[in-house]
Amino acid sequence: MKTPRLSLSAALLPLFILVLLLTYNVTVFGDDALSGSNQFILLLGGVVAGLVGLRNKVTYGQMLQKVGENLQSVTGPILILLLVGALAGTWLLSGIIPAMIDYGLQIANPPFFLPACVLISALVSLATGSSWSTSATIGIALIGIGKALDLPVGMVAGAVISGAYFGDKLSPLSDTTNLAPAMAGGELFAHIRYMLYTTLPSIVITLLIFIVLGWGFSSSGDVDTSLLSESIREKFNISPWLFLVPLVVILMIIKKTPPLLALFVGTILGGLFALIFQPQLLIDLSESSVLNFKTIYKSIFNAITVDTQIETNDPLLNELFSSGGMQGMLGTVWLIICAMVFGGLMDAIGALQAISHAFLKWAQTTFQLIAGTAASSLTVNLTASDQYLAIVVPGKMFAQAYRDRKLAPENLSRTLEDAGTVTSVLVPWNTCGAYQSGVLGVGVAEYFFYAFFNWISPLMTLTYAYFKIKIKKLKVD
Repeated sequence: MKTPRLSLSAALLPLFILVLLLTYNVTVFGDDALSGSNQFILLLGGVVAGLVGLRNKVTYGQMLQKVGENLQSVTGPILILLLVGALAGTWLLSGIIPAMIDYGLQIANPPFFLPACVLISALVSLATGSSWSTSATIGIALIGIGKALDLPVGMVAGAVISGAYFGDKLSPLSDTTNLAPAMAGGELFAHIRYMLYTTLPSIVITLLIFIVLGWGFSSSGDVDTSLLSESIREKFNISPWLFLVPLVVILMIIKKTPPLLALFVGTILGGLFALIFQPQLLIDLSESSVLNFKTIYKSIFNAITVDTQIETNDPLLNELFSSGGMQGMLGTVWLIICAMVFGGLMDAIGALQAISHAFLKWAQTTFQLIAGTAASSLTVNLTASDQYLAIVVPGKMFAQAYRDRKLAPENLSRTLEDAGTVTSVLVPWNTCGAYQSGVLGVGVAEYFFYAFFNWISPLMTLTYAYFKIKIKKLKVD
């Protein structure tokens, strides 16, 4: 489908109005903006884009087709979100998440907990190739432990996200890690090796910052973890055997099992382990006096689909031990759908292409080209609301420009990851920002500053470009 050549001012108009409306909306609704009003604002931004398109002879059918393609592209992520909600419910009911928190409390120490969050999340993400799976499993548990230690929840979420995106960037199992070199015309492992130059310094700086922050909390947040542990064990039967379920899920993902299947198996195993380890809890939640098929069915299906609240003797644990199931993810699904409508319309009317072309005209030096690529990826994350488009669109636009400048494709693919993949989680209406916020239960505004790795990475790639460090040239035969 051919798209029109828009002027830059026309291309930026929907984005300008969107940002203006979102800014005002947040001042009115605060943290509740993501409950629905932001979603409608995205649709209003889409209406503005549609009007610009109609004025430039883009038909309604063309716009609808592009929106449909965008929505189709997020079918997998939406289903993953729903299954993550189901998995969180059965992992709570079975005692898996409480066991992670309980054992974590026994080894947690505020001065070292934050860097440990980074390292643990990085290892899991590196092994699975998924920042999303990392947050949905170990990330939830680390948030719970951090709350118990009285650490700021945004700080803990920032540590989890920093580690998760470090592993996601470098894992050969990651879809974005495979997508970036494909768009740039490079090779996967050459891309990974070249990313190490900017990624390792970024994660080292991140760890140092979290070590300093952790020591700052060494004299505060004293929590009687023994009492918390006692409260957990009064309600749940805690056993190391519970960790078999997350281990199975992680192994399935390492073996390249489709994420939907891995999460489904994890959900079913969570329900089975709830029956084995928490029979009394199933009885209590079903408001019955005996354990029978109806009791089991009702408690497990409620955990999978709707709210589950498990009461303990500790108010903090009561806040932790609640899950919205699949229903709890519907707000995030709604946000993703509206974001894809806006992104599809911006693509259909040629706005994304116009913005990218403007960057290309500006780029006269290697630094400007790399800076323009980074800015383009960030712009797509802000407008199209999807990290994959933040790799695909600039990748397609700039690949020839890099070849014309005799620059190896690794320069482009590294920039796409450093600026596209990691910044997506910093945008509240982006699919990644919405997902991480929904799964971890922490607003983007709360963790934005503390996701150090995610905003150090693009700064690092710009620093390397400015000082011409590790700028690989094409080999001339």
